[in-house]
Amino acid sequence: MLLDCVIVGGGPAGLNAALVLGRARRNVLLFDNNKPRNAVTHESHGFLTRDGVKPEQFRRIAHEEIMKYPSVRMKQATVTDIRHHGGGFEITAQSGERAAARKLILATGLREEFPPIAGFPQFYGRSLFNCPYCDGWELRDRPLVVVSEGANLFHSAMLIYNWSRNLLLCTNGRAVLSFDQKQALERKGLLVIEQPIAAFEGTDGQLEKVRFQDGSAVARAGGFVTPHWIQAAPFGARLGCATSELGGFVTDAFGRTNVKGVYAAGDTSVVAPSQLVIAAAEGSRAAIGVNGDLSFEEYTY
Repeated sequence: MLLDCVIVGGGPAGLNAALVLGRARRNVLLFDNNKPRNAVTHESHGFLTRDGVKPEQFRRIAHEEIMKYPSVRMKQATVTDIRHHGGGFEITAQSGERAAARKLILATGLREEFPPIAGFPQFYGRSLFNCPYCDGWELRDRPLVVVSEGANLFHSAMLIYNWSRNLLLCTNGRAVLSFDQKQALERKGLLVIEQPIAAFEGTDGQLEKVRFQDGSAVARAGGFVTPHWIQAAPFGARLGCATSELGGFVTDAFGRTNVKGVYAAGDTSVVAPSQLVIAAAEGSRAAIGVNGDLSFEEYTY
């Protein structure tokens, strides 16, 4: 059976795309490997009517709503290959199952690579985070650490200053701040330490101090660490999708990539800001693009 669309990725972008296409009476198959990037997240924020929702609760509600539409199927499987086939696409799962579709939505998201600092995993998602818009409110007015090995540290400091004026800014041994930036930060009373971090320390997931390689330590109660973002799946690159400077796939107003028939949604294309509500909206936008293009093609003669 030739499907109207296959969606790869069962996060908020892929799920919302499936919902919109189901309501448009399109035959859709969604592949989800059930390995969400927000698995460490206890609550998601910034989504009206869903502020504070637990990720597993969000997924349960989404699945229940999508399953009301009989033309949508969801399969828990890892996609291993996607190829152009007969004017559309052939998708192969790890199980060997194959599906053919006229259109393809990539909603596979991103993978985070954090600096390899001792102790980080036990605090990530509990007192150390990567997005102030998602978790800044919960850390407001606390003494925080902001870690980045990239040029965005100055920008991050300006943003996070809105939630806390007590900031320790760390480059983890990298020279990423200019002289003028350092002076601007110091005028705000912010502490900048450029030497490498030896470890994050604390108990029960709650950060208590940041220890540096010279043995010194600064007390902190939480903070933000900037990851390096990479595509979680190789399919877009293999198909020839163009990428932006941030590493996301370039799309138009309806999620279309430069490759005919391939659409991208969520963190796969936007990269930043990375929020539940934005990813869901991206899925809706791509689904509308898919449905519109299918409709147009059916009337082309």
